[in-house]
Amino acid sequence: MLDVLRLRVLDAVARHGSVTAAARELHYSQPSVSHHLARLEAETGAKLVQRVGRGIRLTEAGRLLADRAAEIIGRLDAASNELAAHVGLRSGRVRLAAFPSALGTFVPAAALRLAREHPGLDLRLIEAEPPEALAMLRAGQVDVAVTFRYGTSGLGTDMGVDGAGAGGVRTVGLFEDPGFLVTPPQVDPGGELGSYAGAKWIAGCDRCRSHLLALCGAAGFDPAIAFTTDDYVAVQAMVAAGLGVTVLPRLALSAHRHPGVRLSEIPGSSRNVIAAVYGEPPDPPATAALVRALASAAESAALDGAAGSPAGAAAAIGS
Repeated sequence: MLDVLRLRVLDAVARHGSVTAAARELHYSQPSVSHHLARLEAETGAKLVQRVGRGIRLTEAGRLLADRAAEIIGRLDAASNELAAHVGLRSGRVRLAAFPSALGTFVPAAALRLAREHPGLDLRLIEAEPPEALAMLRAGQVDVAVTFRYGTSGLGTDMGVDGAGAGGVRTVGLFEDPGFLVTPPQVDPGGELGSYAGAKWIAGCDRCRSHLLALCGAAGFDPAIAFTTDDYVAVQAMVAAGLGVTVLPRLALSAHRHPGVRLSEIPGSSRNVIAAVYGEPPDPPATAALVRALASAAESAALDGAAGSPAGAAAAIGS
């Protein structure tokens, strides 16, 4: 049977690429780290690391085991946190990964609500785009992932994300997030994408880029993408400077609204913002409390569509 302590050593070495850095993180001596690696090789019968100059690198077998070690350690840590938080939610830790505009809008309100209701809980926040957040969720590195998806109607509870198969992931819809055409102030957006078939376009992350291509394709043209960035602040600054036009979700515009852009909501361009958890119900108490706080914060911010405009949503979030 593999020793968990030695798996932690291998995981630290894999992440840092150095025995010295791994020893520093684990508060071990360097000879102790080397000893654990040697014992792990003896237990597995495989060469896991090899010397390269003054450093080391993982072999193919070492990389395979290190990847599994990260998953195992994540699940063990999650179990420890769940047990610590089980009795009355008086202690313990709960971890949330969320994309940037969520962290800039309703997530802080949810964190405040959670702190008021369960002051003993330690909430950790991590910025991550949806693919990374879901990978962290599956590996046990976070307890909840706030993500989004396009092209799916309804906000109930279901299995799987973006058609990738269940994989133990359950999702709870938080709100629908409409998209807006963003143009320079001197341009009347009008809401018709086809009017901008000859314009330069600014695209975002892979999911947002695919959504933009689909929207423009439905309008009868392929957008000429001149710039690509997933920084919604930079995107708006580029639009305001007349470098192109783009489509942004209301959440990004609520997190930051450049005064030098004009907006027009695009029918049928909404995405669903969701909270994803892992494993069969019931959820651990701390995880369930965090999901409730997220849903409550989204509702109180009027992000379910009642805000009516990015400015209104931003005002609601700040209230």
